[in-house]
Amino acid sequence: MSAAMASGALRVLLTGAAGLVGQGVALACQRSPRVANLTALVRHPGSLNGSGSELIVPDFLRIEERQDVLSGFDACFYCAGAPPVGTVEAEYRRVTLDTTLAVARAWAAANPQGCFLYVSGAGADARSRLMPLRVKGETEQALQALPVRRVMLRPGGVRPVEGTGTRHGLLKPLYWGGAPLMKLAGAIAPSLVTSNLALGQAMIALAGREHPPATVECADINRIAVDLRDRLS
Repeated sequence: MSAAMASGALRVLLTGAAGLVGQGVALACQRSPRVANLTALVRHPGSLNGSGSELIVPDFLRIEERQDVLSGFDACFYCAGAPPVGTVEAEYRRVTLDTTLAVARAWAAANPQGCFLYVSGAGADARSRLMPLRVKGETEQALQALPVRRVMLRPGGVRPVEGTGTRHGLLKPLYWGGAPLMKLAGAIAPSLVTSNLALGQAMIALAGREHPPATVECADINRIAVDLRDRLS
């Protein structure tokens, strides 16, 4: 564990900052006294709202060529991915598996004392008959070989908090119309629904642990986020 991490001052690299999950995670980082520096790994400038800097790499699949700019981080919060609705398997696999591994391997090589935290999904299983869950499971398996601490977070439904939302046209009506129900479901059944902000809070707490769990399910994401908020209040 790095000295910065031991002191609670995390230097975080965030992928997927413009996505629904990434927006909430970025917000959690920007609000947290435990995060000293937030850098978004982006393909195009302007993806990160609020405080923080951007590291522009147009092609994540070739990121090993830029490994020199990846050093100096305590944690990587990997929130990028393709929507399971409306994405064909070849594209879903390229974004979810190939791109994730390219970034993860380059980042781990540059930050051997760091912690890689991957937002997967509930039910991820390499043996699943459902394509998105199968590819997510294969990605988890591959990430377990990283020579750094790594955590797989498996949220169920992810509710966007105020000021955040999805960019995908097919999903916008679903989130807009279902937001009140998702909030209620999260309160009643925390094992099924979390928020994108709670995901970020849980990632911050887990990144600071010397021995974090390998896999964190939805209910534990909510519990860890509440524990962190209670300690900081």
